[in-house]
Amino acid sequence: MLNSFKKEKNGVKIRFLAILLLFLPISTELRAQIDDVIEDLATIDNVESESWEQTYDILSELQDNPLNLNTASPEDLRLLPFLNEYQIEDLSEFLHRYGAIRSEGELAMIESLDENTRRLLLRFVYFGDEEQAKLKLSDIARKGRHELLFTGRAPFYERRGDKEVYLGPPYRHSLRYTFHYQQQFKVGFVGSQDAGEPFFTNGNGLGYDHYSFYVQAQKLGRLKNITIGHYRLNFGQGLVINNDFSFGKLIALTTADRNQSIVRGHSSRSEFNYLQGAAAVVALTSDLDLTAFVSYRNIDVTPNDDNLSIRTILTSGYHRTNSEMQRRRNASEFVGGGRFAFRRHRWNAATTVVYDAFNKPLKPVLKRTLSTLYREIQPEGQHFWNASIDYGYRHPRFTFNGETATGSCGGVATINTLNLKLLKPLSLIAIQRFYSYRYYALHSNSIGEGGAAQNESGILVGMTWHPSRRLTLTGYTDYAYFPWARYQVSKSSHVWDNLLSATWRRGKWKVNARYKLRLREKDLSDHTALQTVTEHRGRTSVVFTENHWNLKTQIDLSHTGNEENNAKSFGWMASQSAGFRARNVSVDALFAYFRTDDYDSRLYLYEHGPLYAFSFPMFYGHGIRYMLMAQWQPRQNILLTAKMGTTNYFDRATISSGYQQINASSMTDLDVQLRLKF
Repeated sequence: MLNSFKKEKNGVKIRFLAILLLFLPISTELRAQIDDVIEDLATIDNVESESWEQTYDILSELQDNPLNLNTASPEDLRLLPFLNEYQIEDLSEFLHRYGAIRSEGELAMIESLDENTRRLLLRFVYFGDEEQAKLKLSDIARKGRHELLFTGRAPFYERRGDKEVYLGPPYRHSLRYTFHYQQQFKVGFVGSQDAGEPFFTNGNGLGYDHYSFYVQAQKLGRLKNITIGHYRLNFGQGLVINNDFSFGKLIALTTADRNQSIVRGHSSRSEFNYLQGAAAVVALTSDLDLTAFVSYRNIDVTPNDDNLSIRTILTSGYHRTNSEMQRRRNASEFVGGGRFAFRRHRWNAATTVVYDAFNKPLKPVLKRTLSTLYREIQPEGQHFWNASIDYGYRHPRFTFNGETATGSCGGVATINTLNLKLLKPLSLIAIQRFYSYRYYALHSNSIGEGGAAQNESGILVGMTWHPSRRLTLTGYTDYAYFPWARYQVSKSSHVWDNLLSATWRRGKWKVNARYKLRLREKDLSDHTALQTVTEHRGRTSVVFTENHWNLKTQIDLSHTGNEENNAKSFGWMASQSAGFRARNVSVDALFAYFRTDDYDSRLYLYEHGPLYAFSFPMFYGHGIRYMLMAQWQPRQNILLTAKMGTTNYFDRATISSGYQQINASSMTDLDVQLRLKF
């Protein structure tokens, strides 16, 4: 086994060297990626949530198609999820009073934009012409920008399912097409295939397993937005509907003062969290907007034995085996609704109504046990409705906003936020939430421990402080109470979550330290009582950037303990990354060593990847991770990317389990991508 391990490792080194020699002779300057954005804002909680990969898609699309800051309306700026209402209004007022912004120095004149926010903003905007051309059909084809993106992943290993049950090849690949005319007209299309899914065979005669598309036009007089095809919505605080963007508690420290009203096209690999049909936003008056939407789509479900009702709605999007193919789009869902939104001066208010219906009733079939009590409050029925009122007031020194919702479930949910600007460098925020265990909305996603607005009451208090130009401190403490059972918790329980982060910048250096403490209750193994599980997580990173080079050293620590048997789990990881960027080439390398006692002390590490390819692998056990990625831009409209990554484990002979099991101690993947612009 040792000899085979050495041969495999040497083979990987040779492949890495070949890629490096191929790309190094060329020199370039590629646009910076969004990696530090993800690393700064991601925590283990939202990385493990289903919405994070979709969040990454949205950020990637925003970076790849930046806004013209000088023609951006407040609605355009609200598409940037990290700006708060103060910053949006200050930007709009500055443009109205002084005209076009031409440099980062002019941005620094806007006091509400601190240095970190300016750095972030510059990744998603550009300083274009001040006047916005009217949308003309004759100009769309002539001046629009086309982009084609081909992405593929090839594994250098074999899963158990590849030999036994998977209906398709082990390769993951996708085709993405986008068309943009300024910010006024957009077309998006994607076809994607997961590893193991059939391609033009075995019941999939249409080729790709998943297709997504949309057409969007904006700023057509009173018609502010019309989107046809696949789209996402984010209204209010997400109590009724939000399938768009979610960063969790950390980003809420700066943006929870926004009541959203977003309609965004969806052309993503995500096969679950979107609507299909049409949505339109119409300006009834200068202060009042009407949004209407309708959706009908087939979804994956697990039916009950009678095949007349739905046991569970599936969200994975996998169709690799015969059983998964039988559950493919075997039910349908209709969603429709509207929103009236009023905004004048410092006041805003809106009301939202959503109706949801399935062709078969939702009917979870449960054998009542202590371990399944949490499923008894899941939605049940065939027709559902939800309605909410959201509201807000902005003062130069504080903002207050919130949303209150109810529905056919009979329960109530409310969330309210108070943001105080005590001093120029210091702001405090308090977020109160009450989500009845009887309340549910099928497309809700709001601030909290579980994402969905149900079975939770809590209060979060946080701060953002800039004690000096170079130092930023952020932190929060959040207490949540759950009146009904949760997963692995058979009775009422609570969670106390705390985070403190410090970032220091000076010239070419950036130093970040983060500590997270979380105490949660969990069942004892015999379900007779609750025990407290304590989780400590820490991270320290040092980044040095000079001209074309950047280096990053990072240490991650985790420690968990529970009261049952006084069990403890400890893990640590040390990683070193380096990047080189010149005129038309980019090379990134990463090496990480990790060692954890078990899964409870698992660690995550964000790494560079091709465009729209989310890569935040999880590690536990004992091993190393190394990666090399190269990007080459021989011409302005052509970008080639190749990435190879290997994870070697020292404590096991197999990786994963079930049909995903790999009978080896290491796994290597090769990602390739070609982007064409014309």
